[in-house]
Amino acid sequence: MKYSVGELTIDTGRQLVSRDGDSIPLPKLSYDFLLVLVRAAPNVVSLDELMRLVWPGVIVSPESVSQRVKLLRGALGDDALKPRYIAGLRGRGYQLVAAVKELDPEPATSAPAAVGPPAPRRKPQRDWLLLTVVLFVCTSLAYLVANRFWVSRHTGASAGETVARTTAEPAAAAFSPPPHSIAVLPFVNISGDKEQEYFSDGLTEELLNSLSRINELQVAARTSSFSFHGGHPDIATVAHKLNVAAVLEGSVRRSAHTVRITAQLVNGITGFHLWSETYDRDLGDVLKLQTEIATAVAGALKVTLLSDEAAKIEVGGTHNPAAFDAYLRASKAYWQEKTETAIDGYTEAIRLDSHYALAYAARSIAFLAFNQEVTTPTATRAELSKAQADAMKAIALAPNMSEGHLALALVYSSLLAFTPATEEYERALALGAGNARILRDYGQFAVFMGRGDFGLMLLRRAVALDPLNQNGSGHLANALLCLRRYTEARAAYEETDALASTGPGAMLGFTYYLQGDFEGARSVCEKSPEDENRWICLAMTYDKLGRRTDAEAVLALARAKYGDNGATDYTIVYAQWGNAARALDWLETSYRQRNMDLILLKQPVFDPLRKEPRFQAVERKLDFP
Repeated sequence: MKYSVGELTIDTGRQLVSRDGDSIPLPKLSYDFLLVLVRAAPNVVSLDELMRLVWPGVIVSPESVSQRVKLLRGALGDDALKPRYIAGLRGRGYQLVAAVKELDPEPATSAPAAVGPPAPRRKPQRDWLLLTVVLFVCTSLAYLVANRFWVSRHTGASAGETVARTTAEPAAAAFSPPPHSIAVLPFVNISGDKEQEYFSDGLTEELLNSLSRINELQVAARTSSFSFHGGHPDIATVAHKLNVAAVLEGSVRRSAHTVRITAQLVNGITGFHLWSETYDRDLGDVLKLQTEIATAVAGALKVTLLSDEAAKIEVGGTHNPAAFDAYLRASKAYWQEKTETAIDGYTEAIRLDSHYALAYAARSIAFLAFNQEVTTPTATRAELSKAQADAMKAIALAPNMSEGHLALALVYSSLLAFTPATEEYERALALGAGNARILRDYGQFAVFMGRGDFGLMLLRRAVALDPLNQNGSGHLANALLCLRRYTEARAAYEETDALASTGPGAMLGFTYYLQGDFEGARSVCEKSPEDENRWICLAMTYDKLGRRTDAEAVLALARAKYGDNGATDYTIVYAQWGNAARALDWLETSYRQRNMDLILLKQPVFDPLRKEPRFQAVERKLDFP
């Protein structure tokens, strides 16, 4: 099919756009985008439809659509203010304004079947060759059948077992991961010094993050990839567990001023090597080395890179080897939950390179983590203030770095500033749609804000990218609980607990409680690890089982341990006990403290208070979107 679009000609068979006979090179996404508008013309195509049709199965934001329109207009020589081709309708979508006409396909040139000489007779030699091939195939089949019969007789295998083995083979062949999906295994430290492992791990993580910034790649997240750390996993096992088509593995040897990296890309289905390379570089060139490797991997996977993706890979990084080293040490401490050590490391990286945007973003998130450990409102405000300053500095240094916008979104969410938090999450998603943490945090936040379907879509995508991370299934379970989908929430909490290997979590008990199975809730929560959710669950459940003295004793222990910091939790307990007045007193205390747990007000445990004017007043002041 060919289309005439204003001065353009579009040949869908050749996927070619031309003007006056001169071709206009377009990336695949730009071509697909234009074709969607052409086929819909003169109708307007909504943003949702464009995201669904141009990026099928991929999560993108309206920002991605506007960026694609900008690229397409530039290629076509179009003007946004006086459009000849693509007009944007604010809040609605985009429309092709040029006249569209379907051009007739070229007539077939083949001659009628009845015309021409008869087909030549096959030569006798070819007949003998065909007969030989047929006899060989039949003989081979007979041998295979006889051999299978002999094996079954001499190994004791039954016919049923033989059939089972035969039918199991297609099941393995059915493994069909996304074509441009990849996992990055922790690169092996071969420096001869175990203390250098932080460097090989950190370099792997940075490379993984670099790959995740390439739009067309689906990259398994760090937690899932690093679950294979220290072992010698079979590539097929990794591919199946993480549902990826390819696996990148390698080694790192570091000396005083140089680094040697050997990397190889393996097909996760066939086990064949797709690409391998060895790089020797000065430590100051590591940032560009990440771009080299990411570009080579993308090429091996036949992914088309956009012109700006090299810049995206390097955004926010440093060329200072000492700063990079301090950053990697800090990141290792952060993953080991040594928060104060991590903050000190990021601070050192910033001292060595004051323009290191990634270090500012990472320190901001570390301050937020440390905030969970402080116990007074004054200390909380101080940590949040430092986290906000770092996030804003990261954005000032690297406006197109998703990590800075994620950090600021998390700060605003902690400050209960929901509208600016939403804006920052949107920006983070537009810049980092392949980042599992962005998907996970924004997805749960969106559900808490009342955007259930959108939030669940992001959360399920996060779980797909990071299937072995308990935080992913935990966030999904929290969202399903908030949406009152208790059976699904229970399954997700059970998956979380299986990944954590620490026994049943108290949140699983909440699903039993909210479904009216109080004995089941008691059993789960009594076995769960010690945390605030455990005592909330037990205080509610003991009351429903008629054990009021036990319920009050649990609440008293919590009051002694948490003081007024547990105000939101006390609100839940009194609400479930049916004491609305006491519950609302604690709710107002929680609001005066600006307790970040107030983000949970749409959870079903607050339902007994929803019609209360005092509850509604707090909801209004929180200004949920």
